[in-house]
Amino acid sequence: MRVAIASRIFDPEPSAASFRLGALATMLAEQGHEVSVLTVQPPASLADRSQDSERPYKVRRRPVLRDSSGYVRGYLPYLSFDIPLFFRVLFGPKVDAIVAEPPPTTGLAVRIAAALRRTPYIYYAADIWSDGAAQTGAASWVVQAVKGVELFALRGAATVLSVSDSLTSRLSTLGVRRNVLTVGNGVESTPFFLGIEGAESYRRSSPAEFVYAGTASEWHGATVFVEALPALLAKVPGARIRFIGSGSDFAAVEARAEELGVAHAVSAEPAMPPSDLAPVLRRATAALASIRPGLGNEFTFPTKLYASTLSGTPAIFAGVGPAVEFLQTELSGTPLGLAVDLDPAKVAEAMVMIANQDKDTEQRMRVAAWGLEHVSLTSVAEQIVAELERIAKR
Repeated sequence: MRVAIASRIFDPEPSAASFRLGALATMLAEQGHEVSVLTVQPPASLADRSQDSERPYKVRRRPVLRDSSGYVRGYLPYLSFDIPLFFRVLFGPKVDAIVAEPPPTTGLAVRIAAALRRTPYIYYAADIWSDGAAQTGAASWVVQAVKGVELFALRGAATVLSVSDSLTSRLSTLGVRRNVLTVGNGVESTPFFLGIEGAESYRRSSPAEFVYAGTASEWHGATVFVEALPALLAKVPGARIRFIGSGSDFAAVEARAEELGVAHAVSAEPAMPPSDLAPVLRRATAALASIRPGLGNEFTFPTKLYASTLSGTPAIFAGVGPAVEFLQTELSGTPLGLAVDLDPAKVAEAMVMIANQDKDTEQRMRVAAWGLEHVSLTSVAEQIVAELERIAKR
């Protein structure tokens, strides 16, 4: 079977899409299928990390526009990938199936080009983009346009891959029912999980170091962690937060730190590949994640929490959604982390609580082992491979 994967983001750029698509490409290749990933050139800071020649599948990269934070985000950056993608699919090698990653404009380009090539495609629905547009103050015509493009991409897919039951339910309310497969989500375990032979790596850093790793946009509300810092520093001197990744709120994080006089305890760093991020997470006092309520993304799960679990690191989540229930999971009487409202005072309390906990290396190893069994992308990739094989045969 010959499969193409179309995505505006891919390894070495760390993201949920990079993790799940990388795991899928690897599994397809390991099972003897021919895989081509149609993606973009990585940012300059990660260009030497791509290691495409060492992969068991082909990665075909093209230049793309990026926003001021270095992320492929916004209408022009999206179109700078989607328009060339249309011609790459239309005139590229014939394949048996295509896997398309959002945004909806990518789904639009793939649907039209795939129809002309008489090729089925799968659309990976990780969230509902039109819901997000409606909650960010966009003009009504923009929201309707996004919704129209998104439904066009969803309805034309041979299969829509849903990452959660709540998302599947939302798709149903939009009239997308007949072709939805709920596969779940997770992260690729290899970079993060060490096992018992790496016990020393699970010892956390001192003084307290909190790590927010991944995208920080207006959907996340990551500035709440900076706003919690003054109260944290009053009780845990020397504590700091490392923001590692990209997104529109990274500038807001730095600006808020300056306003509150805590810039010395905050660092905003470029994205790291998983192999570099993993030891940072393993040493962290806690991993941080957030989802801002009221933006129509209450069903969204931040995959940052999967990475922290595989690293054995407790997490603090601020906001709403399925992450709350996830962190309530207990191992040996201890939850995976703490979930609180998106409120600086409550976030500070949670940070102080975890900072003052004993440095329990054995508990971290238990968490990592549990994560390997429950949040690895292996089972997700297996389901998608089986679905692709079914579609190709049909």
